Amino acid sequence: MSDITIEDALALRVEEGFHLADVAPESTPGFNGDSGDLEDAFHAFDDDLDELQEKLFANGRANSDDTGSILLVLQGMDTSGKGGVIRHVVKELDPQGVHTVGFGRPTEEESAHDFLWRFEPHLPLPGMITVYDRSHYEDVLVQRVKNLAPPEEIERRYGAIIDFESELVKNGTRIIKVMLHISRAFQKHNLLERLEREDKHWKYDPGDLEDRSLWELYQAAYQIAMERTSTKRAPWYCVPSDNKKYARTIVKALLVDAMQSMELKWPELDFDPEEERRRLELS
Repeated sequence: MSDITIEDALALRVEEGFHLADVAPESTPGFNGDSGDLEDAFHAFDDDLDELQEKLFANGRANSDDTGSILLVLQGMDTSGKGGVIRHVVKELDPQGVHTVGFGRPTEEESAHDFLWRFEPHLPLPGMITVYDRSHYEDVLVQRVKNLAPPEEIERRYGAIIDFESELVKNGTRIIKVMLHISRAFQKHNLLERLEREDKHWKYDPGDLEDRSLWELYQAAYQIAMERTSTKRAPWYCVPSDNKKYARTIVKALLVDAMQSMELKWPELDFDPEEERRRLELS
């Protein structure tokens, strides 16, 4: 098909029996059109995304009872397109209602606390969409691969993450967890581009090559993390991402689906519009 539907996006959900090795990074499940069709598909969700986010933000501003929020978690290997999703998808949202935060290596102070401590101040407020560029999952990915924490502590963290996310959902936050899945060849292409283009030099980190040498260990860590923490209320979506525009379109669809599930309405007024009109005409 030459369009991408919400159902296509939801079909990428990580379910029981999922195997990361079976997901072809270059594939575009649900889409078989050309680049022009993909551009159309990318913008097909724009109107819904705009209206739904405005309703969500309006309810948050109005302090409406039970106003929900959204937490979008972006994970993936280096150069997988996390920044691109933020630039090309998140930028289309009203910036008043969006908070984006990137997480690097924990500071000395952060390391002195439980691993979830540094993420809690950045959770979305009612009516807001918060985007995590990397997240609490780094503590069961990087730290597992590089043996930065004991195995029993890594094991404990899977359960702690499930409890943490369950509490967020209970309090009205929709959680969208996206693993942007790229191939090793595509990563090499992206890294070479960062070395060859002056305007991309700033993106290059020599440490990326160390992580690249641990590719298979990271793939195994992602497999474990997703199968252990993809729950009914906070599922993972494994999105083939060698085609950047396809991946960005899928994220748009997932955002629209999350807000549609909230059954958003405009907040109730605490004034009479007709009375206010009369007052305005007399002013």
